Amino acid sequence: MSYYHAKILNLPFDAALAAAREALAQQGFGVVTELDIHQTLQAKLGESFRPYTILGACNPRLAYEALQLEDKVGTMLPCNVVVQQRSDESTEVAAIDPVASMQAIDNPELKEKAGEVAARLRAAIDGLGSVRED
Repeated sequence: MSYYHAKILNLPFDAALAAAREALAQQGFGVVTELDIHQTLQAKLGESFRPYTILGACNPRLAYEALQLEDKVGTMLPCNVVVQQRSDESTEVAAIDPVASMQAIDNPELKEKAGEVAARLRAAIDGLGSVRED
């Protein structure tokens, strides 16, 4: 079982980032955190790194329901979605698979909820145009 679901897009980084936000919104996710890794590594370490942004995506209703089932599940929220430029100028968008990340939690109802979240994240990624699937 892979821990993520991804698509490689024939889009420049900024266009892919905008498309990822829109696809997440269409599936009921809001972006609650955004980490620009490229900028952070440059500022903190003086290191050059490709354009790479981590979006923290949250579907409020599903997060609420998951927290009702398992109060420590917040340690795994929000769901991270990575948008990164590749060396061939394409851009990859990858989302965590919450089913894979929550395997250690022994709560069948939570696993079912994770499946709902995973299906929405997969739909968001699948809704993006692609060159190929990873």
